[in-house]
Amino acid sequence: MASTGSQASDIDKIFGFINDGAPPTKKPRKLLPSLKTKKPQELVLVIGTGVSAAVAPQVPALKSWKGLIQALLDAAIDFDLLEDEESKKFQKCIHEDKNLLHVAHDLIQKLSPRTSNVRSTFFKDCLYEVFDDLESKMEDSGKQLLQSVLHLMENGALVLTTNFDNLLELYAADQGKQLESLDLTDEKKVLEWAQEKRKLSVLHIHGVYTNPSGIVLHPAGYQNVLRNTEVMALFLEAVKHKSDLEHFMLVRRGDVDEFKKLRENMLDKGIKVISYGNEYADLPEYFKRLTCEISTRGRSAGMVREGQLNGSSAAHSEVKDGST
Repeated sequence: MASTGSQASDIDKIFGFINDGAPPTKKPRKLLPSLKTKKPQELVLVIGTGVSAAVAPQVPALKSWKGLIQALLDAAIDFDLLEDEESKKFQKCIHEDKNLLHVAHDLIQKLSPRTSNVRSTFFKDCLYEVFDDLESKMEDSGKQLLQSVLHLMENGALVLTTNFDNLLELYAADQGKQLESLDLTDEKKVLEWAQEKRKLSVLHIHGVYTNPSGIVLHPAGYQNVLRNTEVMALFLEAVKHKSDLEHFMLVRRGDVDEFKKLRENMLDKGIKVISYGNEYADLPEYFKRLTCEISTRGRSAGMVREGQLNGSSAAHSEVKDGST
C-alpha cells in the first residue's frame, strides 16, 4: 500500500479490528491505477449482490434473485399460506429457472390483498422472515467490507444499492452511527441524496425490505421505476455535475470465458470490469486495500469537495450471481 506516516496508522486503526498480522495466503490482486487514485468524494458506490454475499454468505436469499424467491416461497410454505398444488407449481418454475421475475410477481400476488386499499399483506411477513436477524449472520470479514464502505461514505462517497437488505445500515448502527435507508417512494429525499444533502443515507433503488411498498420485485415494478420521469429528471438534474463519470465494476472472476465476455461487453459500454478474486470471500480484503489507498490520497489532497473536481468516477461494487 502507498499509505505512509500518521495517515497510514490512522487508517490501519480503522480497519485493524480483524487484522491478525497473519501473512497473506495468496498473492493479492493489484489495484488498477485509474481506480485507486480516486478520492472518496469522487465516488458513487453502486452495491450489488456480491457485497451481501460476502458479508453473510450463509444466507442464500442475499446471493441471487433465485435464492431470494426461493426463500420467500419457503417462508410462505412455512406460514401455510399456499395450497400444495400452488407450492409445487412455484417450486417447479424456480427449479427450471422460468422467468423468475414473473414467478416473483405471481408469488407476491398470492401473498397480497386483491385490492390496493388494504394495507395488510402476508408479503411483508415473508420478507421479514427472510431477512430476520441479519446482524447475527454477518461474518467478521464481511464486517470489514462494510467498515470500508462506511469509511468511504463518511469521507464523501455516495452509496446506492440494488439490494433489498439493510446490512450496511445495521453494521453502522452497531458502530454507533446512524444511516438512513431511502427508496424511490420518497422523491424529496432521493433528490436531496443526489444533491449530497443526505450523504449518510443509502439509496435502495429497488427498495428495502423494511418498506415493502417500495419493493421492486416484478416486471411492473421495474417499468414504474423507469416510467417515473419526474423522479428520473430530478435525479439527473441533481447529479449532472457527475456527467463525466468513469465507471468500474468489481466482480468475482468465476468462469473464465464468461468473465472475459462480460469484460469485453462492458468495456464497449465504457465500464471497466475488474476482478477482485475468484470467490466472494476475496472481496473484503481487496476492498479494504482499495479503501486504504483512496482514503490516504483523499487526506493528502485535503479532502477537496467533489463539485470542485473534474473527471468524477463511479465505482461499481457489483457481483452477479453465477457468471461473475
